[in-house]
Amino acid sequence: MGNKKFDTRGRYVRHRRVRKKITGLSDKPRLSVFRSNKHIHAQIIDDEKGTTLAASSSISLEEKISKIDLATRVGEDLAQKAKTAGVKKVVFDRAGYKFHGRVKALADGARSKGLIF
Repeated sequence: MGNKKFDTRGRYVRHRRVRKKITGLSDKPRLSVFRSNKHIHAQIIDDEKGTTLAASSSISLEEKISKIDLATRVGEDLAQKAKTAGVKKVVFDRAGYKFHGRVKALADGARSKGLIF
């Protein structure tokens, strides 16, 4: 069994390391992902203004499907909301999570609906 305290601390260290290099600008905002045990959340953030341009969550979708399929739907929903907000290109911020599973599914879902990163 892994110790939860050390698991999250490692993620925060990786997240800080990634955030040193990634910044969301007005022309290319940041797509940030948060993954919990049950749900996944994603938002597109303009770091210059400090505003959220679009957001989507598996809580709002309320569908009874697998978590990976749900993450794909969240990515597709976020891409639709980004189009209405006028965002076409983003920088992907995986927030210290490994790029596989639900995080990768969310990215693939967003790419399938036309979001470029």
